[in-house]
Amino acid sequence: MRLKQIRSAVLDHGLEIYGAFHPDAEDFSRAATLVLLGPTYNFWDVITASDIYQDGKSDPIDRWSTKVITAIAQNLGAKPVFPFGGPPYAPFLSWAKASRRAWDSPVGMLVHDLTGLMVSYRGALAFDDRLDLPARAFDNPCDTCDDKPCLTACPVDALNPSGYDVPKCHAYMDTNAGTSCLTQGCLVRRACPASVGANRLAEQSALHMRAFRGNK
Repeated sequence: MRLKQIRSAVLDHGLEIYGAFHPDAEDFSRAATLVLLGPTYNFWDVITASDIYQDGKSDPIDRWSTKVITAIAQNLGAKPVFPFGGPPYAPFLSWAKASRRAWDSPVGMLVHDLTGLMVSYRGALAFDDRLDLPARAFDNPCDTCDDKPCLTACPVDALNPSGYDVPKCHAYMDTNAGTSCLTQGCLVRRACPASVGANRLAEQSALHMRAFRGNK
């Protein structure tokens, strides 16, 4: 099995490989190779056209991810792993950094070479075999970002290097001024120049933000 084959299998479902690595023997996954998956350019079109999204029930993206990535894993001889559904929860943040394609950003949240601060992981494929992985090094987009607009984008400074003030973020979205965050996505994530690579539509961001706002 090669990454090229895996990528071909997931692209048809609006997914992309966001990184891959060989975890150690004590890793949560107990896998020899982990391949991390996230949305690609047409993800939202694929999701909204699905029966799962159109059934009107809650958590359509998680339910879609479970169904689709489980089927992909079965076809490829892998085990599916998801960042939701716990406890216990798979350590996707650690895995992301272990893949050397995601790093801690100046505001603390992860930044990805392909999708900037809009990075999100829909699942992972855990292989028992140690697959050959490319030696290519990916560049942290923050290293070449001179202005670092993420540091000043939040109107209430809820996201900064000291941490994430979730109550302050929620309170701002409850105001008229916070409507933009609620309907178009977090201003900090949108300010990152590398986030354009996520092709994140406002409708998708609004779905995530409504779910987040509901978790007060």
